[in-house]
Amino acid sequence: MTPDRSTLAIHRHSLPDAIAESLRERILKGEFKEGDQLVQDAIAKEYEVSRMPVREALRQLEASGLVVFKMHKGAVVKSIPVEQIAELFDLRVMLESDLLTHAIRKMTKSDLAAAGVILEQLEQAYHKGDISKWGTLNWAFHRALYAPSGRVQTLAIAETINMQTDRYIRLELLLTRSSAGAEVEHRELMALCARADAKGAVTYLKRHISETGRHLLEAIASSRDGERPESPDSRFQAGRKAAVKPSAQNGLGDRRLRRG
Repeated sequence: MTPDRSTLAIHRHSLPDAIAESLRERILKGEFKEGDQLVQDAIAKEYEVSRMPVREALRQLEASGLVVFKMHKGAVVKSIPVEQIAELFDLRVMLESDLLTHAIRKMTKSDLAAAGVILEQLEQAYHKGDISKWGTLNWAFHRALYAPSGRVQTLAIAETINMQTDRYIRLELLLTRSSAGAEVEHRELMALCARADAKGAVTYLKRHISETGRHLLEAIASSRDGERPESPDSRFQAGRKAAVKPSAQNGLGDRRLRRG
């Protein structure tokens, strides 16, 4: 049977996006550590693609703040100084409190219900230890609360900042082995929004983000002193070695991206 060429064209066009998303998740999981070099030839071999889509994917990761290109080294997983991570959380407080202030005025029961569904999914991910979903669902929950604001540009900036801090939030949760505090705080934030208590909700949100940032900075200081948390998936380390340094036996066929 002759394949649908239009479908194949779309799939080929989306290949850099698919590789970028896969690499992004591997960085956020901790499979690639800060300072790790992402060798284009090794990644291309791993995914069974040419270097071109890999190069485009790495540029996407550079734009999102996860990767930086260095002279004579190529793409490297970006390490953010502690001071800058603290700054990112200060920006979150400023931007997200503004978003919530505008959103509460327009928030409907449907908006709250949508946020509630995401929150339940996030809590399930916490209980199952499904680390790969923590950051994505956490932002999805917050975004659902902010979406009624209609402030598109502010929301886009906040999303970029959350993408940069996602891997560190996962690290903090891994080190503390506790998500109970986050669950309670998210539920309280939801309750304040449901009561249309703008002042109370914004005050609580600021404290929620600030406390998360404080705990996170403590966890990062511990991690960078050599106390890294064990990954719940031993395949992380095997995959990391294969992509950082080419290997004839990388055993990662499940990550191959087919184009046809």
